[in-house]
Amino acid sequence: MHPELLLKQRLPEELPDAKTIWLDRYRSILDLEAHLHRNGTRIIKFFLHLSKEEQAERFRDRIDEPENNWKFSLADVTDRKSWPLYRQAYEDALGATSTADSSWYAVPADNKKNARLIISQIILDAFKELKMSYPKTTAKRREELKTIRSQF
Repeated sequence: MHPELLLKQRLPEELPDAKTIWLDRYRSILDLEAHLHRNGTRIIKFFLHLSKEEQAERFRDRIDEPENNWKFSLADVTDRKSWPLYRQAYEDALGATSTADSSWYAVPADNKKNARLIISQIILDAFKELKMSYPKTTAKRREELKTIRSQF
């Protein structure tokens, strides 16, 4: 969406063309997430989907409420005109970086409380899938600890 941002990253001159760079970056993301998964890390990714109407309402609130003026930028007005391009970019990125072990959860975010509840439930479900529990102590270990405790 903003090729000038890539230029500011001081990337190598032999960098592939604009389309290839994103394919390479998606591959890097997939490689990292596969590495993390192989090493026991559970990855949960959320995409907070905001409707165009809700975005407009939030922009108006940022303009109307002085304590939120800092959240608004003139770039928001320009970028909003590219809504279809941003939507395609997000769809491409999510599609390219979603796997069975590291999928995206697209969460409707027009209602902040509802979005937080959905995310909280997904996280709680992920914790349950881990089947974590405290280690059990054996009778033999309890006796051993009692012996050690008597030394204090």
